[in-house]
Amino acid sequence: MDKETLETQASGPGTEPKYVALRYIMEAWEEAVYDGIDPDCIATAAIFAAMSDLISTYGEEPVARLAERLPERIRAGEFTVNKTKQ
Repeated sequence: MDKETLETQASGPGTEPKYVALRYIMEAWEEAVYDGIDPDCIATAAIFAAMSDLISTYGEEPVARLAERLPERIRAGEFTVNKTKQ
């Protein structure tokens, strides 16, 4: 998907910057998987990139506090896209 397509999609519902950014990230993820990169490697690289950028912007302590809340958010399903039965 090219930039023009993403910009066209961004003009509809869910055009908040965070959703537009997520579409860019998901497209890059799909391309990397298509190119044969293991999803675990992509995930690790994405987490590293996100955390290092947040630390660069906000500092280590605020990001550490954000990370402390991740377990409860994960368990609450905040990051779950496809719900599975457990």
